[in-house]
Parts: sequence; C-alpha cells; structure tokens
Amino acid sequence: MAIAPELPYHSTTRTRSEPRTQVPPYSQARSQPLLRLRLAPHGALPRAIDGAWWPYSYDVLAELPGLLAGLPPQWGPIGNVTVNGAMWTEPPGRMVVAGQPVRLHRNLASSLPHTVVLLAPGRGRWDLVVVEPEASPESAALLMAAAAGGQS
Repeated sequence: MAIAPELPYHSTTRTRSEPRTQVPPYSQARSQPLLRLRLAPHGALPRAIDGAWWPYSYDVLAELPGLLAGLPPQWGPIGNVTVNGAMWTEPPGRMVVAGQPVRLHRNLASSLPHTVVLLAPGRGRWDLVVVEPEASPESAALLMAAAAGGQS
C-alpha cells in the first residue's frame, strides 16, 4: 500500500518545557517516496496486532515522520510512540512531527522485539509488527499480509 501525502495533525498545548527535536515535513525528511504500511481491517473487537510497517532503516528520527503522516485520520494525533528492540537508534525523548509533539520511548524487553506501539490519547493504542528493513520484498509481503490478517 503506498501512502504519500502528509495528513495534518491537530495542535495541542504543551504543558511542560522539554527538549524537542524538530523534524521537517515528510517529503523533506526522506528520499523514499512510499510508506510501506499494511493495516488490518477495522473490526468490532480489538486485535493483538493492528498491521505491519516496513521501514527503510532503524533510524527513529528518519522513519517516524513518514509513518505518522500515513496513518488513518481516525486514529487521531499520535502522542506516544514506543519502538521495541535494541536495533532502533536511541530516541531523543520527544520530537515534533507535523507540528504535533510526540513522546518517544525505546523498550529493550525481548518479549516484543519487532513491534512499534502507537498511542493516541483518548483514542486508542495500535501495535504494528516491524518488518526488518533488510527483508526481501517477498518476505516482507508475506509478513505484512500475515500481520494484516491475510487481507490483500
């Protein structure tokens, strides 16, 4: 699934003064034009895995703006992101994506090594399987289809 346009986020008021990292808009932040994201169909019951994301690298600052820009607008503004696994670069704690502050965390627990957790306050939580950037297109397609419930 190719998703390229940036979706606007609603602005929020900052309550604490914390260092933030400014990230340029998606189109300027990376040279890769396509977001490699596959989401499970929305259903009445919550799912353990909500889809799969195939980033181009494990660089949080380079990859996160594209992911957040391509999420469904119904998910609302994502305020917290946790990347799981030691392979990710150390996140700065907070960054601004499309004018929206986002808190970043890295979980080194081995129980969830290849996932990213997205939290939208008051809206919900979404867990995505992360396909390794170096995966072959064939392997990635199989993993992404399985994470999305086998939907095409």
